[in-house]
Amino acid sequence: MTLIAFLAMKGVLAQEAKEIVRMADAHMRGKTMKGQMTIKIVRPDYTREMSMNTWMKGTQYALILVTAPAKDKGTTFLKRVREVWDWLPTLERTIKLPPSMMSQSWMGTDFTNDDLVKETSIVDDYDQTIIGEEKIADRMCWKIQMIPKPGAAVVWSKVIGWIDKKDYLELKSEMYDEDGKLVNTLNQYDIKMMGGRLLPTTMEMIPSDKPGHKTIISYQSEIFDQPISDDFFSTQNMKNPK
Repeated sequence: MTLIAFLAMKGVLAQEAKEIVRMADAHMRGKTMKGQMTIKIVRPDYTREMSMNTWMKGTQYALILVTAPAKDKGTTFLKRVREVWDWLPTLERTIKLPPSMMSQSWMGTDFTNDDLVKETSIVDDYDQTIIGEEKIADRMCWKIQMIPKPGAAVVWSKVIGWIDKKDYLELKSEMYDEDGKLVNTLNQYDIKMMGGRLLPTTMEMIPSDKPGHKTIISYQSEIFDQPISDDFFSTQNMKNPK
């Protein structure tokens, strides 16, 4: 194979990998999504649970409202394009999160702020490459490596994702730091129909260096593609989303 042919083939494979990731991301999000979920934080000596409602519109907008327990009720997180905000009812304050906070733990979970509000786009902020195939839960998956584009403001130096070939379901992800060390593994399972789509309804984040620690997100409902105004995702609406 000539160098030109090799480079052309490499370009085709890169486009294929990007399209796989785009389709998986679009399948999970829809044009809009409204959902209810619970989060269980598991530690060696205790567990803690929270309930919340979430709204998303494409990759630009997201709003998360904590509904339980009582001490956290009303806490809200907003993503609007590239800005992320917190509303803390106990302080009656709206706080804008700086980029340096995106890698920090979200409310004591094993998810980062970035994970929850999807500030980073796995489609646009990374270059994708298919590096193999592997079976996850009896589903054959593409194994895709994602490396940040130069200058992209991302949390991870590398992400490896396993995306199901049949239904474009992302079943596993590994997140690596700048030293190439595995930090977190995200497993997604309990595949069922929800909101007219076949989806993993449980997400389990496991940190690699904290034995006995994990965080489990379980979706109770998801509704896709119902109109949501851009104005819904405003700092004014964070205090009482409707």
